[in-house]
Amino acid sequence: MKHVFFLLAIAGGCLAFPAPSRAQTFAHEQSSTYVWPREPEVRRQLYRWQNLKFGMLIHWGLYSQLGIVESWSICSEEEEWIPRDSTVSYDAYKRAYWATIDAFKPERFDPLAWARAGKRGGMNYVVFTTKHHDGFALFDTRQSDFSILHGAFKDDPRANATREVFNAFRQEGYMIGAYFSKPDWHSPYYWWDRYATPNRNKNYSIAKNPWRWEKFKEFTYNQIEELVNGDYGKVDILWLDGGWVCPQRGSRREGQDIDMPRIAAMARGYQPGILIVDRTVEGEFENYQTPERGVPPGRLTEPWESCIPLGNDWGYVPSDVYKSPARVIHTLVEIVAKGGNLLLGIGPKADGTLPDEVVERLEKVGEWLAVNGKAIYDTRSVHAFRDGNTWFTAGEEGAILYAIACLEEGEALPREVSWRGNVPPPGSRVTCLQTGKTARWKKGSDGLVTVTLPAGLPAGLPAVAFSWPSPGAND
Repeated sequence: MKHVFFLLAIAGGCLAFPAPSRAQTFAHEQSSTYVWPREPEVRRQLYRWQNLKFGMLIHWGLYSQLGIVESWSICSEEEEWIPRDSTVSYDAYKRAYWATIDAFKPERFDPLAWARAGKRGGMNYVVFTTKHHDGFALFDTRQSDFSILHGAFKDDPRANATREVFNAFRQEGYMIGAYFSKPDWHSPYYWWDRYATPNRNKNYSIAKNPWRWEKFKEFTYNQIEELVNGDYGKVDILWLDGGWVCPQRGSRREGQDIDMPRIAAMARGYQPGILIVDRTVEGEFENYQTPERGVPPGRLTEPWESCIPLGNDWGYVPSDVYKSPARVIHTLVEIVAKGGNLLLGIGPKADGTLPDEVVERLEKVGEWLAVNGKAIYDTRSVHAFRDGNTWFTAGEEGAILYAIACLEEGEALPREVSWRGNVPPPGSRVTCLQTGKTARWKKGSDGLVTVTLPAGLPAGLPAVAFSWPSPGAND
């Protein structure tokens, strides 16, 4: 198969990146066990987060300048979703990638525009990549010179991008999350230049080089402390990626223990109640689970969030194909009905603006949520959460039950929708959220509930939501 190549000027030359033939397929599933947090403040924060339902995950960095899959091209693993110029040696490629710090200059950087686009889209919390696996920090760190404040953007008053993003999103009422990569491929304490870097893991033996690993632990602790010590205001979520950096589990290779109890104690000393999400590392520091690029098959009772990109890739890629608003809405409905949140991945362009396609899709999603959001926000899952393409949620106290009928894209609106289970009590007033008016309904002798759609519904509506009083619905 032919590949399309992007030619990118870097450090006076250029690298060619073959576009992957299909979407990235690597994904993390949720952990198999869950430990509820003991701290009352953390549990209250978790409850608040569960009510928000819809958030924005922002990947932005050097890879945005290059228009490629985030960070992974400098990892010497051979995967279809990690494109790399085959005419350039691996070491030369890495050097060219690092040199992108001298080209990344987002002169149109406007995080308030990002926050407002997300708010119009119905989003309520944000998780921003303060540092991805490549080690490029988008905040003012004293632990490394490999940061946005030492590159081409250093003289701009907005150079501390993390501060700008957090302040902008906080101004718009979001819960604030800091994405932080535990592995750091730029740090000599993780990828030591004495050895080759064959994969995503540290490239030396900790047992033989304990001093070096201790330096990495301090490096990681200090960078996280910089993010949570109050210089960036209130941080609600510490979202830690790179689950392979963890204590040894079972018979797997040498563990990579960074002392999470010490990090968590420090973080909560500065930010009481902060949610700590040590992704895929089961235990007390995974306050909610994060299945990636997919939705669990059934209802889950523990806190969880599916992180799914709006396009095929997390960061900005010029050729990306974005999901339709209807698909986003259908995914959000399914996730919420199963008891979770949706964290939708957004990739700003290198100049600091959002792609037009992203803004347009968020606006369409937000239009539906502005009218039907009562069936999504502040709701909880019910035992009978689905019948065919109809999904069910309940108000927190179980007094209101919602049915959300997802409609096929591109098809005319049906005259009726039907489902089994979750039958309104006799004589109940069933309200169509889209119109605010009572909808006619009946229950057949076979238990089938049939609701007549009100006249005047917008063409192309992705889903229709109904509500009715239902004491004890959330048993």
